[in-house]
Amino acid sequence: MNRTKVNQITLCAILVSMALVLSYIEHFIPLQMLIPLPGVKLGLANIVTLMALFFLGTKSAFTILILRCILGSVFGGGISGLAFSLIGGICAMTVMYIFKNCKGISIYGVSMLGAAAHNIGQILVAIFLMGSVYVIGYLPYLLVVSVFTGLATGSICAGVFRILKTNTQITQN
Repeated sequence: MNRTKVNQITLCAILVSMALVLSYIEHFIPLQMLIPLPGVKLGLANIVTLMALFFLGTKSAFTILILRCILGSVFGGGISGLAFSLIGGICAMTVMYIFKNCKGISIYGVSMLGAAAHNIGQILVAIFLMGSVYVIGYLPYLLVVSVFTGLATGSICAGVFRILKTNTQITQN
């Protein structure tokens, strides 16, 4: 294996670890006190997914997403947790990939669209697992929340992008 490939694998492993840590930290944020809806989370791990998508490309981003979902379920999500996070994540990644290069859609918009797609994917899983379409009534509430959670993660990402851009300019001079 050449050095570039080893560096890429190492970077992906670090990013999977970061996403897992952010996902774990998220359990300690009492979002349920502000938004009394079951299962609502900020989606902090999506920060890593967005960064990977924009900096490393689609293949690496999907790899990081899938590994994070699998490892997250091994460490405490269970098989149903895997279904919700994996399907939601794949829906989010697909939508973010489609819109990341669209004119007029910023990182904030990409993040919000990804959050909405994640919620739609999770509702589809819930319909399948519960065998009932009535759970779709929960979707409008989740879509409203996804605007705010997507904006939050998009803002964090935009801040990290600015920091990386500034540091890159400093090292290039």
